[in-house]
Amino acid sequence: QVQLVESGGGLVQAGGSLRLSCAASGRTFTNYAMGWFRQAPGKEREFVAAASWSGGSTSYTDSVKGRFTISRDNAENTIYLQMNRLKPEDTAVYYCARGSRLAGPSQTPSEYAYWGRGTQVTVSS
Repeated sequence: QVQLVESGGGLVQAGGSLRLSCAASGRTFTNYAMGWFRQAPGKEREFVAAASWSGGSTSYTDSVKGRFTISRDNAENTIYLQMNRLKPEDTAVYYCARGSRLAGPSQTPSEYAYWGRGTQVTVSS
């Protein structure tokens, strides 16, 4: 059973920072691509960032490039999303997801089979 648990969300003022974490259960993390997605009220879920299975390759949606950084600690079965210079439009529920084995940092939601329950990020103006 694959379990992904996000944490680190909260309320922050515009320009501030948050660090999201996603802890994966058991041997379900190493060798798999991992990603972060978000969904704002009334909008579809969208890709935010992803890391390849090794962490050597990453991908970001254009709106977060230069502000967000994805990283992974395979020894701790955890991925992180460091979010700096947050904007009100970053407000959303953020989800981590497990992608395919030995895969690159895909931006396609259908390539992620397992999802966490999400953590709320709210950025006030």
